[in-house]
Amino acid sequence: MPTQVSDSDRSSSQTVKAQLSLRDLVLSGELKAGDRISELSMVERLGISRTPIRMALVRLQEEGFLDALPTGGFAVKGFSERDIHDAIEMRGTLEGFAARLAAERGAAAPVLAAMKDLLARIDDLVGQPALTVDDFSVYVGLNGQFHALLIDAADSPVVRRQIERAVNLPFASPSGFVMLQAVLPEAQKILTIAQDHHTCVVRAIEEREGARAEALMREHARLAHRNLQLAFRNQGTRDLVPGAVLIRPPVAANG
Repeated sequence: MPTQVSDSDRSSSQTVKAQLSLRDLVLSGELKAGDRISELSMVERLGISRTPIRMALVRLQEEGFLDALPTGGFAVKGFSERDIHDAIEMRGTLEGFAARLAAERGAAAPVLAAMKDLLARIDDLVGQPALTVDDFSVYVGLNGQFHALLIDAADSPVVRRQIERAVNLPFASPSGFVMLQAVLPEAQKILTIAQDHHTCVVRAIEEREGARAEALMREHARLAHRNLQLAFRNQGTRDLVPGAVLIRPPVAANG
């Protein structure tokens, strides 16, 4: 007997499809900072009905990619390097608090075991003589699992909700700049530092050192900002930053 798809499930699927399509248009630069977006124009462009488009636009506003206009519709938002730094700091502060809670309250044994298993897998990856683009892709997945387990270790629905909101901020994801490392000469060094942070924070959680666990995760988040600064050294690597077209160049100081 065929599975019945409810109207609500179908609507949700269309909203997700619209949201992903719109985000791709923004991050690829097809929709540029300052461009106005209307529901009807996106209905025609994406071939998706108006209600999912409307919901998708609201979600992208909540994620920080769009500004709602007083006259109706939305405009693509631009970002300064300072905005990105603040988003990364916000995520690091929340993850640091999660690590502190996990250490002070005591993380569940199965979660700690899973974190240690991931550490071993990342060690094997990072310890290779040379890393390929495929290796970096694998690292993105493992790194995402590690950060998810950190939230599990904190065992706080309140903190989970706030971190989930923070990582949706543009450029704030734990893996937001990992793939561009594949073309940076400092790539292996940065991944080695990141993995040392992972290892030390798990040890701090296990040994119930809350302040140390928190400081480590805050410092760990700042690696993302370091990656961004390295990428901005030249236009070739800058263009590899997801959503780089949304980032406003720094204003030159008056000399």
